[in-house]
Amino acid sequence: MNKKKISKSLIGKRNRAAGARFELKVRKDLEKKGWVIDKWSNNIDLEKNQIIPAKRKYNPFKKVLGIGTGFPDFIGFKLEKKKYNIIGIEVKGNGWLDQSEKEKCKFLLNKKIFSKILIAKKGKKRGEIEYIDFEEKYEK
Repeated sequence: MNKKKISKSLIGKRNRAAGARFELKVRKDLEKKGWVIDKWSNNIDLEKNQIIPAKRKYNPFKKVLGIGTGFPDFIGFKLEKKKYNIIGIEVKGNGWLDQSEKEKCKFLLNKKIFSKILIAKKGKKRGEIEYIDFEEKYEK
């Protein structure tokens, strides 16, 4: 039983890479279904109850400025019955939102910024994606 010890930084690096791959997979899946998808670059300040620009993350090792820190992850547009349907998409591997994320979703829905918010999670079968409507899951 001689197992290599994997450092926490390597585990984190692999998890971030897996999350980025899953986000890309969700984006491609929604685009196949006819949605126009874009990265959402805003966030919600719950103390001030307003939308603010998302802060960019700086990676000192690669000397780059990351963009993907908004909530939700994506915004989707689709023309249905001569009217645009606008949704927010949050990508979570397990499908669970923490308390602050739930509050942010409620804020976005109450202000009618999105008609609905979908939570994309990994399905039971390998490669499967499940979409959960936030209101159906959390607003019972």
